[in-house]
Amino acid sequence: MNTPAAVDIHATAPGQDLSGLTDAAVRFVAGLDFAQLSPEALHLSSRCIIDGLGVMLAGTEQPGMAPLDAFIAAEGGIGKARMLGQADRLLPATRAALWAGTAGHAMDWDDTQLAEGPGRPYGLLMHPTIPPLAAALVTADLVAREEGRPVDGKRFLTAFNAGFEVGCKVAEAIDPDHYMRGFHTSGTIGTFAAAATAAKMLGLDENGIARALGMAASMASGIRAGFGTMTKPMHVGRAAENGVTAALLARGGFTANTEALDGKWGYLAVAGIGGEPALVRERFGAPLSMVSPGVSIKPYPSGVLTHPSMDALLFLMRDEGLTAADVAGVTLRAGKNVLGPIRYRIAKTELEGKFSFAFLLSAIILRGRCGKAEFTDEFVASEECQAMQHKVETLFDQQIEDMGWERIRSKVVVETKDGRVLERWADENYRGSPHNPLSDTEVEGKFRDCAAGLIDEATTRAVLDAAWGMRDLDDVSVILDRLSWKKGADA
Repeated sequence: MNTPAAVDIHATAPGQDLSGLTDAAVRFVAGLDFAQLSPEALHLSSRCIIDGLGVMLAGTEQPGMAPLDAFIAAEGGIGKARMLGQADRLLPATRAALWAGTAGHAMDWDDTQLAEGPGRPYGLLMHPTIPPLAAALVTADLVAREEGRPVDGKRFLTAFNAGFEVGCKVAEAIDPDHYMRGFHTSGTIGTFAAAATAAKMLGLDENGIARALGMAASMASGIRAGFGTMTKPMHVGRAAENGVTAALLARGGFTANTEALDGKWGYLAVAGIGGEPALVRERFGAPLSMVSPGVSIKPYPSGVLTHPSMDALLFLMRDEGLTAADVAGVTLRAGKNVLGPIRYRIAKTELEGKFSFAFLLSAIILRGRCGKAEFTDEFVASEECQAMQHKVETLFDQQIEDMGWERIRSKVVVETKDGRVLERWADENYRGSPHNPLSDTEVEGKFRDCAAGLIDEATTRAVLDAAWGMRDLDDVSVILDRLSWKKGADA
């Protein structure tokens, strides 16, 4: 009787080199100095920080944050860092990171990394700002208390950029299969970003940074089954929390594999069926991914894949002078890269609405916008919205599919009640992308939309000025000081 040969299910593909990525990331983080950050990188950093702080603010009002707050309060623990929104309330640093990170992704309004490598689906890498920003806010507060002196803006920006770059480069290196099989990259790769930022802020040496990334590899998780529920934003909160946990454990001497991204048992092979470290190994910071290919700052609080279609419908209705009463039906034609992740046919809740073209396009039809005010359970479940959603269909289009996935492509077809059929292609250079970026004024406008009802205009202006001038701040704690509008439970 012949016995089949044993198969190593973890073997890498022939010729696949999965070495050296951890070391490259470690050397970059350890060696990064503020002086290496170009004026362009610093300006883009301020834009990302303003955007990140804004979506964190808006996110604190989302339904999922109430049970998370109750959980954090029940857990207790020694307070080491302040809570975003409640600066008088001290939490364990890891829980403060969980709170800020979850809030930052709660509306799915945080920025998006652009892919540049071959075969990387456009817009499907990670949301790069929130994990390192949450980690930076928390560890800066922790370090200031421990060291008895403030953390300045230069130190903050250096740590933030260290994690931002590590996250983007690892996301670029891992096989796209990682996302396509169902991992949520912002939760998984975001853990490495947060760990790198926290390790840099804590002043860890190369071995300490490597151990932090090694632990991050065993903590990095999050699957797309959670999309449309409170669990999806928790992925990013856990990324921030786990990254801070890993850095603190590394500081305390906890051991880990110092090459945990590499080889047949490393994160790329296990969670991504491999990857191409050679695409990024020699390119950490050369250039920073924030600079090139850049990031998209979202005009709408939904997946970036939906934005070109929403704009196409918005501009078509404006140009044709259409109102909701004129619309008999809408069909969105696109390929699998756009239609696949947007999973809900009819949305019943605002969380489902973020992944439902029927809702997103209905909001454009009914309100002429789709922002903070539209993403409520009440509006999604309203009679008018539910009725309109049933008039919106999606259709797979093989011709669009054959054009490729390196850009977000779709076409909106509107049928009017008077018998007209109107078509509009979505602009591949969609609003918010580096090819068609929001202006600085528009980024500030988005922050104001997020902050509405939470902080007043004087405080808003102070936060914006602090973010634009962060490189000159002597004490970054003023950010959390100003982003405080609630009294803590223990005040």
